[in-house]
Amino acid sequence: MFYCLCGKVIFSDENSVAVDCSGVGYLVFTSLNTLRSISGKQEVTLFTYLNVREDAMELYGFSTKKELESFKLLIGVSGVGPKAAIAVLSQMSSESLAASVAVGDVKAITLAKGVGPKMAQRIVLELKGKMDIDLEETVGVSLDTVQAAETGNMAEAVSALTMLGYSRQEAIASLKGVDNALSTEDMIKFALKNMNK
Repeated sequence: MFYCLCGKVIFSDENSVAVDCSGVGYLVFTSLNTLRSISGKQEVTLFTYLNVREDAMELYGFSTKKELESFKLLIGVSGVGPKAAIAVLSQMSSESLAASVAVGDVKAITLAKGVGPKMAQRIVLELKGKMDIDLEETVGVSLDTVQAAETGNMAEAVSALTMLGYSRQEAIASLKGVDNALSTEDMIKFALKNMNK
Protein backbone atom coordinates (compact mmCIF):
# COMPACT_ATOMS: atom_id res chain seq x y z
CA MET A 1 0.00 0.00 0.00
CA PHE A 2 2.73 2.50 0.98
CA TYR A 3 5.99 2.25 -0.98
CA CYS A 4 7.89 4.83 1.04
CA LEU A 5 7.47 7.90 3.22
CA CYS A 6 9.41 11.07 2.48
CA GLY A 7 9.29 13.87 4.98
CA LYS A 8 10.60 15.61 8.06
CA VAL A 9 11.40 13.77 11.29
CA ILE A 10 9.24 15.21 14.07
CA PHE A 11 9.84 12.59 16.77
CA SER A 12 11.98 9.52 17.42
CA ASP A 13 12.66 7.09 20.25
CA GLU A 14 14.54 3.78 20.56
CA ASN A 15 12.18 1.82 18.25
CA SER A 16 10.16 4.28 16.18
CA VAL A 17 10.19 7.55 14.30
CA ALA A 18 7.41 9.95 13.32
CA VAL A 19 7.65 11.44 9.83
CA ASP A 20 5.66 14.52 8.78
CA CYS A 21 4.51 14.07 5.17
CA SER A 22 2.69 17.21 3.99
CA GLY A 23 1.14 17.89 7.39
CA VAL A 24 0.32 14.27 8.29
CA GLY A 25 2.56 12.58 10.88
CA TYR A 26 3.13 8.84 10.37
CA LEU A 27 4.49 6.75 13.25
CA VAL A 28 6.89 4.19 11.80
CA PHE A 29 8.46 1.33 13.76
CA THR A 30 12.03 0.70 12.73
CA SER A 31 15.39 -0.89 13.58
CA LEU A 32 18.28 0.66 15.46
CA ASN A 33 20.33 0.49 12.25
CA THR A 34 17.82 2.70 10.44
CA LEU A 35 17.58 5.06 13.42
CA ARG A 36 21.38 5.42 13.38
CA SER A 37 21.43 6.09 9.62
CA ILE A 38 18.77 8.84 9.80
CA SER A 39 20.07 10.40 13.02
CA GLY A 40 20.56 14.13 12.62
CA LYS A 41 18.81 14.32 9.26
CA GLN A 42 15.91 16.73 8.77
CA GLU A 43 14.43 15.07 5.68
CA VAL A 44 14.28 11.27 5.40
CA THR A 45 12.97 8.59 3.05
CA LEU A 46 11.83 5.32 4.61
CA PHE A 47 10.85 2.25 2.59
CA THR A 48 7.77 0.86 4.28
CA TYR A 49 5.80 -2.25 5.07
CA LEU A 50 2.22 -2.05 6.39
CA ASN A 51 1.44 -4.88 8.81
CA VAL A 52 -2.31 -5.38 9.10
CA ARG A 53 -3.67 -7.40 12.00
CA GLU A 54 -7.17 -7.92 13.31
CA ASP A 55 -6.67 -5.32 16.05
CA ALA A 56 -4.04 -2.96 14.59
CA MET A 57 -2.33 -1.52 11.53
CA GLU A 58 1.39 -0.90 12.05
CA LEU A 59 3.79 0.77 9.67
CA TYR A 60 7.43 -0.41 9.55
CA GLY A 61 10.08 1.61 7.75
CA PHE A 62 13.72 1.19 6.76
CA SER A 63 16.39 3.45 5.31
CA THR A 64 17.32 0.95 2.58
CA LYS A 65 15.38 -1.39 0.30
CA LYS A 66 17.77 -4.18 1.29
CA GLU A 67 16.81 -3.88 4.97
CA LEU A 68 13.12 -3.86 4.01
CA GLU A 69 13.62 -7.05 1.96
CA SER A 70 15.41 -8.69 4.92
CA PHE A 71 12.48 -7.70 7.16
CA LYS A 72 9.98 -9.27 4.74
CA LEU A 73 12.03 -12.48 4.58
CA LEU A 74 12.25 -12.64 8.37
CA ILE A 75 8.52 -12.21 8.96
CA GLY A 76 7.96 -14.95 6.39
CA VAL A 77 9.70 -17.41 8.72
CA SER A 78 7.19 -19.38 10.82
CA GLY A 79 7.04 -18.01 14.36
CA VAL A 80 8.88 -14.76 13.57
CA GLY A 81 6.74 -11.67 13.93
CA PRO A 82 7.54 -8.04 13.13
CA LYS A 83 8.95 -7.33 16.61
CA ALA A 84 11.39 -10.26 16.43
CA ALA A 85 12.38 -9.24 12.89
CA ILE A 86 13.05 -5.68 14.09
CA ALA A 87 15.12 -7.07 16.99
CA VAL A 88 17.25 -9.10 14.56
CA LEU A 89 17.74 -6.13 12.22
CA SER A 90 18.60 -3.91 15.20
CA GLN A 91 21.31 -6.38 16.24
CA MET A 92 22.83 -6.96 12.80
CA SER A 93 22.87 -5.44 9.33
CA SER A 94 21.17 -7.11 6.38
CA GLU A 95 24.59 -8.21 5.11
CA SER A 96 25.66 -9.79 8.40
CA LEU A 97 22.26 -11.51 8.70
CA ALA A 98 22.69 -12.97 5.21
CA ALA A 99 26.23 -14.09 6.08
CA SER A 100 25.05 -15.68 9.34
CA VAL A 101 22.30 -17.53 7.48
CA ALA A 102 24.74 -18.67 4.76
CA VAL A 103 27.28 -20.08 7.22
CA GLY A 104 24.66 -21.36 9.70
CA ASP A 105 25.76 -19.02 12.51
CA VAL A 106 22.77 -19.47 14.86
CA LYS A 107 24.68 -17.97 17.81
CA ALA A 108 25.02 -14.57 16.11
CA ILE A 109 21.26 -14.39 15.52
CA THR A 110 20.45 -15.30 19.15
CA LEU A 111 22.18 -12.08 20.25
CA ALA A 112 19.03 -10.24 19.12
CA LYS A 113 16.71 -9.40 22.01
CA GLY A 114 13.96 -12.00 22.43
CA VAL A 115 15.36 -14.42 19.83
CA GLY A 116 16.15 -17.83 21.28
CA PRO A 117 18.12 -20.71 19.76
CA LYS A 118 15.03 -22.44 18.30
CA MET A 119 13.85 -19.30 16.51
CA ALA A 120 17.39 -18.58 15.27
CA GLN A 121 17.67 -22.14 13.92
CA ARG A 122 14.34 -21.72 12.11
CA ILE A 123 15.58 -18.46 10.59
CA VAL A 124 18.75 -20.15 9.33
CA LEU A 125 16.88 -23.19 7.98
CA GLU A 126 14.08 -21.30 6.25
CA LEU A 127 16.20 -18.47 4.81
CA LYS A 128 19.17 -20.54 3.61
CA GLY A 129 19.56 -19.86 -0.10
CA LYS A 130 16.97 -17.04 -0.11
CA MET A 131 19.28 -14.15 0.78
CA ASP A 132 21.68 -12.80 -1.83
CA ILE A 133 25.24 -12.54 -0.55
CA ASP A 134 28.77 -12.68 -1.86
CA LEU A 135 30.38 -14.73 0.91
CA GLU A 136 33.89 -14.09 -0.40
CA GLU A 137 33.36 -10.34 -0.17
CA THR A 138 31.35 -10.22 3.07
CA VAL A 139 32.89 -12.96 5.22
CA GLY A 140 36.11 -13.64 3.35
CA VAL A 141 35.36 -17.29 2.58
CA SER A 142 34.02 -19.15 -0.41
CA LEU A 143 30.90 -21.32 -0.52
CA ASP A 144 33.22 -24.34 -0.89
CA THR A 145 34.86 -23.51 2.45
CA VAL A 146 31.44 -23.18 4.11
CA GLN A 147 30.36 -26.54 2.70
CA ALA A 148 33.64 -28.17 3.77
CA ALA A 149 33.06 -26.83 7.28
CA GLU A 150 29.95 -28.99 7.54
CA THR A 151 31.76 -32.33 7.31
CA GLY A 152 34.84 -34.19 8.57
CA ASN A 153 37.71 -32.70 10.55
CA MET A 154 36.79 -29.16 9.56
CA ALA A 155 33.32 -29.56 11.08
CA GLU A 156 34.92 -30.76 14.33
CA ALA A 157 37.38 -27.83 14.27
CA VAL A 158 34.53 -25.34 13.73
CA SER A 159 32.61 -26.93 16.60
CA ALA A 160 35.64 -26.70 18.90
CA LEU A 161 36.24 -23.05 17.99
CA THR A 162 32.60 -22.14 18.69
CA MET A 163 32.89 -23.86 22.07
CA LEU A 164 35.87 -21.56 22.74
CA GLY A 165 33.54 -18.60 22.24
CA TYR A 166 34.09 -17.68 18.60
CA SER A 167 31.08 -17.27 16.34
CA ARG A 168 30.57 -19.86 13.59
CA GLN A 169 31.26 -17.15 11.05
CA GLU A 170 34.63 -16.28 12.69
CA ALA A 171 35.54 -19.95 12.99
CA ILE A 172 34.89 -20.66 9.31
CA ALA A 173 36.72 -17.50 8.20
CA SER A 174 39.78 -18.46 10.31
CA LEU A 175 39.96 -21.83 8.51
CA LYS A 176 40.18 -20.26 5.05
CA GLY A 177 42.98 -21.94 3.14
CA VAL A 178 43.46 -24.81 5.61
CA ASP A 179 44.61 -28.18 4.25
CA ASN A 180 41.64 -30.57 4.51
CA ALA A 181 44.05 -33.45 5.16
CA LEU A 182 45.14 -31.96 8.52
CA SER A 183 43.93 -33.42 11.79
CA THR A 184 41.25 -31.57 13.78
CA GLU A 185 43.86 -30.47 16.31
CA ASP A 186 46.13 -29.02 13.60
CA MET A 187 43.16 -27.25 12.01
CA ILE A 188 42.34 -25.62 15.35
CA LYS A 189 45.98 -24.47 15.72
CA PHE A 190 45.87 -23.09 12.16
CA ALA A 191 42.64 -21.19 12.93
CA LEU A 192 43.95 -19.74 16.21
CA LYS A 193 47.12 -18.50 14.45
CA ASN A 194 44.94 -16.83 11.79
CA MET A 195 42.84 -15.13 14.47
CA ASN A 196 45.93 -13.80 16.24
CA LYS A 197 47.27 -12.15 13.07
